[in-house]
Amino acid sequence: MSFFELLANTPKIFGFLGIFLFLVTLIAFIFNFGFKFRITGATIFSLLLSLSSWAFIQSYTDNVKIDGAKYVPIVYDNGFDLIVTKADSEFPEEAIEPTLKQLSENLKKGSRSGSKVKIKIRKLEKISNDVSKPVIIGEIEKRFNMN
Repeated sequence: MSFFELLANTPKIFGFLGIFLFLVTLIAFIFNFGFKFRITGATIFSLLLSLSSWAFIQSYTDNVKIDGAKYVPIVYDNGFDLIVTKADSEFPEEAIEPTLKQLSENLKKGSRSGSKVKIKIRKLEKISNDVSKPVIIGEIEKRFNMN
């Protein structure tokens, strides 16, 4: 069983374990066993694990990969409406548009409180030996529709 198959099955596994422990807990309370409070904690914990693993699976999405896009690290993100990434000096011109589209597609709706987010790719242009200036080589705007 692969990791992703195991991940998909964890809510069921912990759910069945929680139901089994709930039945054991009921029997423990009916017959007044001494471990009834410890089994109650284990039951609640296994049901909590089942719900949290289900929530994780619902929230997890793979990153979008677009052909021709290059990796650019994010150097500035204000968390609201601006993301700036850094391109190498040898960054190919034909990779700008696919890279911007890939960055835009990988932004999650819930991660921004603004309705418009500007994504910029910049590279540093050398002016003199120790001085360089940032030059924006590409920009895209992503709109989030609030429903």
